[in-house]
Amino acid sequence: MMTNQAILQGNDDASANSVRKTVMVQAPQEIAFRVFTEKLGTWWPLGSHKIGKTKAVDAVIEPRQGGRWYERGDDGSTCTWGKVLAWEPHARLVLTWQVSADWQPDPNVLTEVEVHFIAEGADRTRVELEHRNFDAYGARQAELRAIFESENGWKGVLAQFAERARART
Repeated sequence: MMTNQAILQGNDDASANSVRKTVMVQAPQEIAFRVFTEKLGTWWPLGSHKIGKTKAVDAVIEPRQGGRWYERGDDGSTCTWGKVLAWEPHARLVLTWQVSADWQPDPNVLTEVEVHFIAEGADRTRVELEHRNFDAYGARQAELRAIFESENGWKGVLAQFAERARART
């Protein structure tokens, strides 16, 4: 029997150019995808994981290939994190992460975040995330990869997502 806690796994390989995380979510595939994409602002840690200059109050993924993913500030401003490269409800999502090593929007930095949602039964979904192309950070590649690999990186972010998806809100 599975508890309410998410099961998180680390890198499947030791690539210096990517971070891979897997989380088991106690929710159907459709719900997991919907919470990840439509409810991003309810589980993303906006207090600590923001890029814009103002207080972040929401995070949004526009539901289409070519759409943006961004944060919305309390003053109505937006700060783009990247773009949607692939939109395949309820199975797959690929996003660019266009944020510099100094945590500023930068359209010239092109890393990718690919997320797969794999049904593991009627009420359970395995979510596999790969953040890749850290070589875009040049000399700071290892530093940024370590940040995304850390407890405060994708592991913590995905744990918050899994909890929100389990709650189905």
